[in-house]
Amino acid sequence: MSKPLVLVTRQIPDAGLDLLRGQCHVALWEEDSVVPRDWVLEHIREASGVLCLLTDTIDRGVLDAAPSLKVVSTMAVGFDNIAVNECSKRGIPVGHTPGVLTETTADFSFALLMAAARRIVDGARYVKEGHWKTWSPTLFLGQDMSGATLGIVGFGRIGQAVARRAKGFGMRVLACRSTTQAPTQGEAHDDVEFVDFPTVLTESDFVSLHVPLTQETHHLIGKSELARMKNSAILVNTSRGSVIDSQALALALAVGDITYAALDVTDPEPVPLEHPLFHEPHCLIVPHIASASFATRGKMSVMAAENLLAGLHGKRLPFVVNPEVYA
Repeated sequence: MSKPLVLVTRQIPDAGLDLLRGQCHVALWEEDSVVPRDWVLEHIREASGVLCLLTDTIDRGVLDAAPSLKVVSTMAVGFDNIAVNECSKRGIPVGHTPGVLTETTADFSFALLMAAARRIVDGARYVKEGHWKTWSPTLFLGQDMSGATLGIVGFGRIGQAVARRAKGFGMRVLACRSTTQAPTQGEAHDDVEFVDFPTVLTESDFVSLHVPLTQETHHLIGKSELARMKNSAILVNTSRGSVIDSQALALALAVGDITYAALDVTDPEPVPLEHPLFHEPHCLIVPHIASASFATRGKMSVMAAENLLAGLHGKRLPFVVNPEVYA
């Protein structure tokens, strides 16, 4: 029996790729860049499965070009890049990699929060540029975390993990599960105070975003939301870039509506050199690396590969986005 052909849209850790190569013919985009759509359309025609990344769009046009496709697997928690409803109509299960990156992403969210609060990157740049001449009592003053209020928008696995870290720093933690609904009366979770979205914005010294990208959360943080926040507030985003209106954020930083932003994700991504955020001194931007530890990325590649192999063999995906395909 011949091995099925699968597409892998980027070089992934060997642990996952070796699993696939043991059972499949693998068509791999080997460049360290987003795979061109033309390449996908050309190679997916005979493919039984595709393992993609969050940078790859798997839409109706791609699905139409893949009559033999049995499964779509993404090496990511989010799946807004995939036309899931269209996959479901065609009986194609979609897999993702939840849970595995919770602690790693929470670590990184807190690292961004601390770096922004204490201006670590600014200070390191100052030294390397040769400006450090002597100790100064007013150089790079930052904000204390102990006793400060952290607002968490989105209280899923990652939001809860961030809250645990914040309690270790003696922070008051506010959280909202939904940005549109009031909290359940009497709701409690390890000393976390559940409040509505506007209260999170107005009372927090730090706001950390942990929501999926949906129609409701697109540009969740815009001009009016930034105006609600404290002038001294710091905004951290490790969710999806489009959750924030980046133009509104650049303006808010420029006029002092908030004091700092630390972003793992942006819109657009990457940030163009001419974008105002790129030149904003109080905006720390890193290249979407919140889950970038050796262990976590290796586990993600294995989970994505196992989802793909299960779909090829007609089995239920271990981590399926659209379970309705099995109904």
